[in-house]
Amino acid sequence: MGTLSIISFIGFTLLVAFIAWYATRKTDEKSADGYYLGGRSLGAITIAGSLLLTNLSAEQIVGLNGQSFAQGVLVMAWETLAAISMIVTAIYLLPKYMRSGITTIPEFIQERFDAQTKSILSILFLIAFGIVLLPTILYSGSLAFSTMFDLPELLGVSQPTVIWVCVWSIGIIGSIYAIFGGLKAVAVSDLVNAIGLLIGGLLIPIFGLMLIGDGSVSNGISSLWEANPEKFNAKGEIDSFIPFSTIFTGMMIAQMYYWGTNQSILQRVFGAKSLKEGQKGMILAGFVKFLIPIIVVLPGIIAWHLFEGNLENADQAYPALVRKVLPGAFLGFFAAVLFGAVLSSFNSLLNSSSTLFGVDLYRQYFDKDASEIKMVKAGKIFGLLLAIISMSISPFIANAPDGLFSYIQESLGSLSVPILAVVTVGIITKNVPALGAKIVLTVGVLMYLISQFVLSPYFIDTALTEAAANGITNTKELGIIKAKAYPHFLHIMGILFVINVGFMLLMGKLYPNKNIYTPKITDQIDITPWKYAKVVGILITLLVLSTYFIF
Repeated sequence: MGTLSIISFIGFTLLVAFIAWYATRKTDEKSADGYYLGGRSLGAITIAGSLLLTNLSAEQIVGLNGQSFAQGVLVMAWETLAAISMIVTAIYLLPKYMRSGITTIPEFIQERFDAQTKSILSILFLIAFGIVLLPTILYSGSLAFSTMFDLPELLGVSQPTVIWVCVWSIGIIGSIYAIFGGLKAVAVSDLVNAIGLLIGGLLIPIFGLMLIGDGSVSNGISSLWEANPEKFNAKGEIDSFIPFSTIFTGMMIAQMYYWGTNQSILQRVFGAKSLKEGQKGMILAGFVKFLIPIIVVLPGIIAWHLFEGNLENADQAYPALVRKVLPGAFLGFFAAVLFGAVLSSFNSLLNSSSTLFGVDLYRQYFDKDASEIKMVKAGKIFGLLLAIISMSISPFIANAPDGLFSYIQESLGSLSVPILAVVTVGIITKNVPALGAKIVLTVGVLMYLISQFVLSPYFIDTALTEAAANGITNTKELGIIKAKAYPHFLHIMGILFVINVGFMLLMGKLYPNKNIYTPKITDQIDITPWKYAKVVGILITLLVLSTYFIF
């Protein structure tokens, strides 16, 4: 990295920090609403930017481009279908959440079921954040920086050592942002970084296509399309990362869990000035999400073309492409933007973890009479401990067998299915008892873990052993045999979701709730919905579907 790159990197990073400080200098960070929800003062554009940056970090950019490098445009389903789930959340779920004036999703679960159910849900969220999401964010960011700037050679140390150094450096800086800044500082820095990431993210495919097309983007597109037609087929085969049929089973469950029940996402919207601003922010983010495959899918295919499929690790596709096509003058800026994206997702999850512990667990189990100042302090200490745990786990993710993004989605399946089932049933029914929710949140997790880590390896190993005995060695044939041996994890998610919901409804028939749930109405914020939400939502949904079916 040259002197200009270093200056631009440091300059942009300091600019973001200054803007975040300036925008939050008058916010009371000692109160729960001030620290956890930014004083309920966030507007639609800030919410949209924060939602996008919370979601769109290095693990998303590196992981999805790695998958598109390996299998093509079919992985864009993770992005395009996300827009639809965001529309559903904005129109249907947000009014139900925000009319209660809640700070966390577990708070809603406590109102609907009981305090013990809330505690179980909070613990599941914290496990997901601490063991899966925070470590993958740190690892993917570290991998990106290591590959883009060839840090092992620059520093004269091994790749694992560089990963450890980067993980702890990013983690420490991110912890300072999240723990001492509160939600508003995170959200404001998110907005600035979101603008930079969209600009920088668009430059990568543009420069890549220009390289392929001898200076012409249109020629680059034509050459890429003609040379790699198999990469532009969205209908995945049975042995692909996303077989077409999974779109109708577990794919939408994963999307609705992430955008409709995930605390780190919804906390940005709960900090809105009003329901109208929250809906506009999420719908605006959904529209941008419809365009995001240009940043998180197309570069992977360009990398496949330029490197002729020859990379040691598919997850290196994006950082290797950046290093190859981005002019030196832009490298520092893009590094700063990517650094901001990594910090954003890390900060958001850490802030949400502090919120979950401080609001949902500390008062219930440690100090029932704790003041808001003491509760916020406890949340900060817990956030720091969780950051240390995640930084310790992160470097070991390098051993994930099916790539970074598959690791994230498959690991989260154990939590997303029961959580979405409980939230869904909690919203649509009033007679299902708390016992049903508790059983689903515990047994439901165990069912998925047994399926994926006991039954799946057994059936796949048995099938591959039989294939070897029959002399089958072709990689494609073995992939099909493996895929047929046990259902795809997204299918398993769909099956278990139906079982979990069915069980809870049965509990509602056999042991109906004696105290019928009555939703409360808050007077903290204006809960008047945005009158154009449904019209705009339908238009975005049609755009998403038409784009998907083109491929």
